[in-house]
Amino acid sequence: MINAFSKIVIIAASLLLISSCSSVYDKHVQWQRIKPEVFPIINGIGYAPISLQKSKHETQRMLMAIKASKIAAYSELAEQVYGQQVSSKTTMADMLIDNQQLATSVQGLIRGAKVVKSYPVGNIYTTELQLDVKYV
Repeated sequence: MINAFSKIVIIAASLLLISSCSSVYDKHVQWQRIKPEVFPIINGIGYAPISLQKSKHETQRMLMAIKASKIAAYSELAEQVYGQQVSSKTTMADMLIDNQQLATSVQGLIRGAKVVKSYPVGNIYTTELQLDVKYV
């Protein structure tokens, strides 16, 4: 009788332990996206020297500088949106800094940026971009 009673208690305790891990007590949280009232507008400016572009023709140097300044402006927008990774390495010898290296990198995808202005200033070509975060 005690043996049968102990079996029933063990089975009941096992069922209680198993049922406590059931999905009845599992909580599922579903988040809602809330649009902000105001979206920021981000500006990026890129510069490129015209005379240092690698071409013999003035017109081609100008076109290359236009493209380079646009790429630099996109890079500046990516810095503002995604941030910049900085790596540094310093070596010492005889308690003096022997070599110091610093490297940065930016990685991201920028869509929806608009060219606000693109113009030469002396020997430098400048491109101004604008990104409305509302449309990203």
